[in-house]
Amino acid sequence: MKSLEIFSGAGGLAEGLKLSGFEHVGLLEFNRDACNSLRVNFPESEIFEQDIRSFDYKKLGNVDLIGGGPPCQPFSLGGKAKGQNDQRDMFPFAINGIRELSPKAFLFENVKGLLRQSFASYFNYIILQLKYPELTQGKTESWQNHLDRLEKTHKIGNYVGLKYNVVFRLINAANYGVPQKRERVIIVGVRDDLGIEWSFPKETHSDERLLWDKFITGEYWDRNEISLSKREKPDSNLKKKINKLKSKFGFFPPDSLPWVTVREAIYGLPEPFSKQNFHKDHIFRSGARAYPGHTGSYIDEPSKTIKAGGHGVPGGENMIRFENGDVRYFTILEAKRIQTFPDEYIITGSWTEGMRQLGNAVPVRLSKLIGSELKRKLSCQPQQKANISHAI
Repeated sequence: MKSLEIFSGAGGLAEGLKLSGFEHVGLLEFNRDACNSLRVNFPESEIFEQDIRSFDYKKLGNVDLIGGGPPCQPFSLGGKAKGQNDQRDMFPFAINGIRELSPKAFLFENVKGLLRQSFASYFNYIILQLKYPELTQGKTESWQNHLDRLEKTHKIGNYVGLKYNVVFRLINAANYGVPQKRERVIIVGVRDDLGIEWSFPKETHSDERLLWDKFITGEYWDRNEISLSKREKPDSNLKKKINKLKSKFGFFPPDSLPWVTVREAIYGLPEPFSKQNFHKDHIFRSGARAYPGHTGSYIDEPSKTIKAGGHGVPGGENMIRFENGDVRYFTILEAKRIQTFPDEYIITGSWTEGMRQLGNAVPVRLSKLIGSELKRKLSCQPQQKANISHAI
């Protein structure tokens, strides 16, 4: 199945979709360094280094899937949160691609902030445009008036034309085996004429099982060969959680796999300053320090969200915190593992630029899981042609 990747970044979503069986006919990205990373990792695909606002979709021919992560800055909890008033809001141009190519499905990712109450009307506007992409905004029409038309159309139900069944969910990547507590909104749309019921893959990992393995059976420490003296000692709040866990599950463990921790993600890697380290992406960077609100990622938990930052890498966030409280910056190789990229995946540019690319990426494992389910459902359907005429 053929796919087009827009807002490709370093290629996390693209890599996962590739591993799930999609063939990328093109990857569209504006940033030069990210495009350099894409070129070396996707030599079989055409890389379009350009602004999406001037991209000609029709030159691509048939595409089964459009995927991508529209810029998150307009909706980020850590940004200025201008939303639809931010010039970096690229959702309208993603919707243009759906309108032009009529793919069988689309897959978009964005930050949790997109769901905040202040964006509720605009988020509904995004979803309804994705659902009815041919019901376009007039040249002099405000987005609020366009939303009114879309809502009326949705309520009346007399729309005939290109239509998608759209489902979204706030997903924590850690619940799918990614060693990172990364919450993102995933939006999936499947063309209505295909008659496909979409649902997200079932979560496979949990915090409850990690707590169980740590503090009830001790299996976590045993399998990671951690001595008694280095094992985490639960405080009073954690002891309350453990007691609740015992009451909830009794003698049997939670029916899930444990969250994957930083320790397990970077297993087998020497310290970056070690003489045994020969990996070019595993270079020690000095200057890390902890301060209130930026204490790093504890080694025996999934990482905090790897972030790109508004102006380079946030000073205290992309760090590993060891049992004794010491901190150091993640290396590029460690950050790749936390984002579940293969070790051999190439991230070009400086450490700061590389971390920016990785911070913007979709975890490869999560992308592959969702992509595999999409491909399975789409493959079961006969080829159908979208009805592209409409009457409101």
